[in-house]
Amino acid sequence: MGLAQNADSLGTPALKLVGFQLWIHGRQFPESRDYWDGNWLNVTAHCGANGASVWVSGTIVMVSDIAKWTTQCEALYESGQGEAVLQPCEPNLLVTLRSSDQIGHILMRVEITPDHMTQEHRIDFEIDQSYLPSLITQCRAIVAEYPILGE
Repeated sequence: MGLAQNADSLGTPALKLVGFQLWIHGRQFPESRDYWDGNWLNVTAHCGANGASVWVSGTIVMVSDIAKWTTQCEALYESGQGEAVLQPCEPNLLVTLRSSDQIGHILMRVEITPDHMTQEHRIDFEIDQSYLPSLITQCRAIVAEYPILGE
C-alpha cells in the first residue's frame, strides 16, 4: 500500500499550507546530540493540486532548515517583499515563497520528488501574506518540539 492510500493513518500534518503538507515522524537519530546527525527529521511530505498528487518520505529535512525558513517567513511577512525558501540539503523537496507584487501576493512554488534522478514535479500556488502567520506558528511549533541540537 502506497503513501497516498495510507494518508489517513498519518494523522494531522505538522505543517499545512494550501496544497502542501508535512508530517514529522521524529528524529532520524534520536540519541544523537551532534548537529549533523541529531537534527535530521524523518518526514512525509505531500503536495497536490488539480489532479496532481506527489508524495515523498524519508530523512530529507533538518530542523535547522525549518528554523531558517521560519526566520525568512517572518521577514517576508514584515516587509511584504523578498522570499522565504525551505531548501534542505536533500534534493527531494524545495518550497519557495516569493512576493509577486506590492500588495501582498505571494507565489508559492513546491518542487517535490520521490526520485530526483528520474522525476521532477513543480506545483505553483497563489497565496497572500495573510497565510504567513499560520505558517510561522506551525514552523515555530516544529522547532519547539524538535529543538536544534549541537549549536
